[in-house]
Amino acid sequence: MTYRPLHDGWTLSSDDLTGVPASVPGCVHTDLLAAGLIDDPYMDANEHRLTWIGRTEWTYRTIFTWSPDEHERTDLVCDGLDTVATLVLNGTPLGSTANQHRSYRFPVRHLLREGGNELVVRFGSAYAYAEERRAALGERPGAYDEPYPFIRKMACNFGWDWGPNVVTAGIWRPIGLESWSRARPAEVRPLARADGTVEVRVRAERTTEEPLAVTAEIAGVTAEGRLDGRTGLLALRVPEPRLWWPRGHGDQPLYDLTVRLGDQEWTGRIGFRDVELDREAFALKINGVPVFVRGVNWIPDDCFPSRITRERLAGRFAQATEAGVNLLRVWGGGRYESEDFYDLADELGLLVWQDFPFACAAYPEEEPFRSEVEAEARQNVARLTPHPSLVLWCGNNENLEGHADWGWRDRLEGRSWGAGFYHDLLPSIVAELDPGRPYWPGSPYSGAPHRPPNDPARGTIHIWDVWNREDYRRYAAYRPRFVAEFGFQGPPAYATLRRASSDEPLTPDSSHQKAIDGQAKLLRGLGEHLPEPETFDRWHYLTQLNQARAMAFGIERFRSLMPYCMGTIVWQLNDCWPVTSWSAIDGDGRRKPLWYALRRAYADRLLTVQDGELALVNDTPEPWAGELLLTRLGLTGEPLAKEAVSVHAAPRSVLKVALPRSVAVPDDPAHELLAARFGGGRVVSCYAEDTAMAFAPAEYDAQAERAPDGYRVTVTAVTLLRELAVFPDRLDPAASVDDQLVTLLPGESAVFHVTTERELDTAALTRFPVLRCVNENVTP
Repeated sequence: MTYRPLHDGWTLSSDDLTGVPASVPGCVHTDLLAAGLIDDPYMDANEHRLTWIGRTEWTYRTIFTWSPDEHERTDLVCDGLDTVATLVLNGTPLGSTANQHRSYRFPVRHLLREGGNELVVRFGSAYAYAEERRAALGERPGAYDEPYPFIRKMACNFGWDWGPNVVTAGIWRPIGLESWSRARPAEVRPLARADGTVEVRVRAERTTEEPLAVTAEIAGVTAEGRLDGRTGLLALRVPEPRLWWPRGHGDQPLYDLTVRLGDQEWTGRIGFRDVELDREAFALKINGVPVFVRGVNWIPDDCFPSRITRERLAGRFAQATEAGVNLLRVWGGGRYESEDFYDLADELGLLVWQDFPFACAAYPEEEPFRSEVEAEARQNVARLTPHPSLVLWCGNNENLEGHADWGWRDRLEGRSWGAGFYHDLLPSIVAELDPGRPYWPGSPYSGAPHRPPNDPARGTIHIWDVWNREDYRRYAAYRPRFVAEFGFQGPPAYATLRRASSDEPLTPDSSHQKAIDGQAKLLRGLGEHLPEPETFDRWHYLTQLNQARAMAFGIERFRSLMPYCMGTIVWQLNDCWPVTSWSAIDGDGRRKPLWYALRRAYADRLLTVQDGELALVNDTPEPWAGELLLTRLGLTGEPLAKEAVSVHAAPRSVLKVALPRSVAVPDDPAHELLAARFGGGRVVSCYAEDTAMAFAPAEYDAQAERAPDGYRVTVTAVTLLRELAVFPDRLDPAASVDDQLVTLLPGESAVFHVTTERELDTAALTRFPVLRCVNENVTP
């Protein structure tokens, strides 16, 4: 077998443009941007000026040379076409496509010429296709007035409450010529279990009916067989395999598997592990061990996928693992991710929950959609089978809830809406091709079609009354089994906002805001927790801080319910562009204050005050024991009452300790604090909201000095400093800091390590607006 990529010499044209150099893989937006023909869609209001791109027909064209070889077959292999495409080779049509989520293969040897060959890929308007199908099949309700349910394309391309409307077109994954003879492995599906067994199912495409030798080899164990038809099965057993575990539970050994079919070879890496799902409680077990999910929702990291490199994914995954995350939920409004994504998850022990790409809408089940959905599901389930990190297939995001609770039934008037996909087609494909992994029809879902989908007592729930209507303390009213979505907004880092906006000066409206009534919700969300901001700088810090506090409050509440509650998946880890959103990592890859709060809330061991109790969450295999010191303090740091309690939290458990009255009840809530110290950690809690506390204006001594990789900023509190943070990106957009949101009692010190390659003004590192706290002594 030989493979030749066809990635060079492409040009892009439309009715108004010709001969634009094109990159493959890539898309129209990135080609036009590289040619200087459009402004960056992510900057200012350019998104709205560029919607014509998604309503235009585009043609990609290249000339390549070819020489005959010894093989019998040559195929044009298209790993990803976005989306409505017609392919023509040397003037002869090859076929048409209408699905971004699958690959295509066309036999072309009979059309190839020695010497020059012309390949043309014409992309129709995704909008025109979707709107035509909508007119034929009838309207379907959804979260947005866009036709995304009528085309098998990344839904969030049409805009979301965190993302831009950039309806792309292009050859977005590799394209090339593959030549082969006799047979090729069209599909290899290894199903590995914790007992060391591996069942390798092989499906062949072949030009001969002669029997073919097929072998599989792993860890020195070999199985041999003969393929008489199109499919075959080989069974192997590795004695005493090292098990693959999620991070925090063990190691992630991966084994090389080689499958040979005739003279063709397939290689991949697998891990030995079992996964189970308790369908009533919705709890995951890996190798028989319950795993509390500390998860984040993952959206496409860029609207233009060809810009997402393995290095970029590795950086984002490192940010996730450093924050204590153990699961990524690949959300249903995006796409099936790249091999790099799942390979990295395998290596790092990050569990993957994979939604099928359906989100927030009723989807038609008529043709051609049913066949397209079946084809894409079969391809991607088979493709992802080897990955031990993948532990759950989920039918959709919020479509079951939409049908049950959002008034869709009356609007549908009997038309199909996707139920046949989620309850029939998709589970049957998973059962056939990937029987070792559980399937769940959608999220939220309570385990049975007749139950309310968003029932906290069963299955998964999404919590969106907080942020949309309710104060974040409403999280305390919930007692869920598993929270698969909940979130709170905050703006991006200052440097990200500054890069994305030409406004001078910056204002809260300088940041992209796609959520309905989003700016007002940000301010309402401050509630009684934090003061109303008078300036942009105060708005930026306080709304970021409020996002961090809201999510920490919810996570700590739900973790304290373990094992009744066995998972939280925060909305969301990442952004695809510079925007005010629910993310912990902004669109430029910078960590927001939420990330630092997430790292504390998702730590292996957590102290949290809950309903008059102190909860010790011990998500480690070792007991957590010692003396818990509880102190009621005045704001000037003097102790008013002390209690010491011997505690012992068993492995993978939560211990709740009732607060003695002497520290639970303050004499004057506005002037007192609760401090809890245990195991080298310390938690400081106010008895009243910050706006009711009698904080003194912040006084401190701060010094900055050079360090090997940047600067060391040391802050010593004279008065209490509430939620102290350093924002070095205001001085150097590439600078970062190791910690944020630290409360210091009078006389205490904190050291912040700033990483930068630039020379910075040390005085600027120690004052407003770089050094911040809630009770900062700054006149607006």
